[in-house]
Amino acid sequence: MQNVTLDFFQRVVALFTWHSKFISSGVAVRGIDALQRIIATLANKNEELQNFIETLNHTLGRVQVNSTQVVSDLEEEFDTLYSILDEMKGSMTNTIKQETVRKSHELQKQLTQSTSALESAEELLEFANNALHITDEEDFTKAARQIKDRVTMAPAFRLTLKPKATDNMSHLMVDFSKERQLLQGLKFLPVPRAPEIVLGDCLVIDNEVTVTWRMPVEDSKIDHYILEYRKTNHEGLPRVKDEQCWEVLDDIKSTEHTLQGLRFDTRFMNFRVRACNKAAAGDYSDPVTLETRAFNFGFDSTSSHLNLKVEDRSVEWDPQGGKGVDSKVKGKENKGSSSHFTNLKNMSRSGTPSPKRTSVTRSPAPRGARDRFTGESYTVLGDHSFESGQHYWEVKPQKDCKSFSVGLAYRNLGKFDQLGKTNTSWCIHINNWLQNSFAAKHNNKAKNLDVPVPDTIGLYCDFDQGQLSFYNAENKQLLHTFKVKFTQPVVPAFMVWCGGLTLSTGLQIPSAVRSFQKTENGLGGSNSSIS
Repeated sequence: MQNVTLDFFQRVVALFTWHSKFISSGVAVRGIDALQRIIATLANKNEELQNFIETLNHTLGRVQVNSTQVVSDLEEEFDTLYSILDEMKGSMTNTIKQETVRKSHELQKQLTQSTSALESAEELLEFANNALHITDEEDFTKAARQIKDRVTMAPAFRLTLKPKATDNMSHLMVDFSKERQLLQGLKFLPVPRAPEIVLGDCLVIDNEVTVTWRMPVEDSKIDHYILEYRKTNHEGLPRVKDEQCWEVLDDIKSTEHTLQGLRFDTRFMNFRVRACNKAAAGDYSDPVTLETRAFNFGFDSTSSHLNLKVEDRSVEWDPQGGKGVDSKVKGKENKGSSSHFTNLKNMSRSGTPSPKRTSVTRSPAPRGARDRFTGESYTVLGDHSFESGQHYWEVKPQKDCKSFSVGLAYRNLGKFDQLGKTNTSWCIHINNWLQNSFAAKHNNKAKNLDVPVPDTIGLYCDFDQGQLSFYNAENKQLLHTFKVKFTQPVVPAFMVWCGGLTLSTGLQIPSAVRSFQKTENGLGGSNSSIS
């Protein structure tokens, strides 16, 4: 059905284009605009109805499944205490069946109404589609007015898109732990009502999510709550069918819970909660969707130097990498560069300038093997670039790493180019080989940083403001800031020699960093940059 709607929209766009060539009067144009809005509204309503029908079908199926399960549990208990419960069994089973019939009737009625409304809306869409072929202005205006009147009375806009019954049957459970002589007066246990998630009090910050809810009425019988969540890339209310399964957090005693240490590898998260007493769980709350706002990427292994061993979130120096595979290529490259390393002693410097060459602008498509970094450019890029917004990620080097750089670059960084030695890359470089150094580098200029080298480095980029900042990820101390007017998309870039790096992404901008940036921007200053 959804594909049909998309095809219909494509045909509508084509017809609008065709009509604009033949109809020029103001009345007709306004009529087409109004009809276009009506069709868009109908199409959106169709999609809502489609999702609602899926929910109804799922709920209807779950009513039957849960009803069968409850009846089975009842029969097992009644078989154990049959001598006492025989008379009560029929009555309670009948109650369950009545509840099943009632819910099934309500849901089936809604399903029938929704299906009818969908058919009516599709018929109206077809009528609207045919109206687009009318070239006579008077007939077209008349048809548009009829469509408007029919939309006003369309059943699709009078339906309540919320099931009148749920699939939960746990309120029909009984407590068989009572003394046997009390079973004659056995009744179904009261079930807690569905909680209400307070969306305005929910908070997503520092890769933590705090969810807050309340009960519609006070209930002293509540023992605990069950919070369920799942990651999704679908914006809006949770769908019945989703790629991710619900994760369950049980035995929550308060009406607030914080999920810590999350990695946001999707754009959104769904949440729902239910209350439980000593015997049963109530209905779920209406689900909510929260946006995560995080930058996700990994290493682009197709761009890495052959001496780098790349995995999704880690890169490690491998002196045996590519040995015998591209020795001829390396020989040709080294032949043309007198400045390449000839022994390990030369590594006391932070790096050797790459051969002079003209950088070739590449497309953002994945690099082929011939585009790998080579020579002394032990570099790998991230697999995602960006050209707007604010982003944050962290890099942790191995403790024995001899030399590494982290920063940003344009994608046209040459395969011989080293980070910080061109005007298309910005980085901080750490050298622990023979002579220790910690410096910010850009365009072959360096600025020594008189601060301790942190165990983990946080990188913050505000593309629109032209700012790249480096932080101590533990205490959020600012290490250095580049002020840049970016002219093309940038990509995270990494260099490593004799060691390894671990990448952490899916991180929100820490609140401490965000506050610091606001203060710095408000004062119009930043940590000094390389000139």
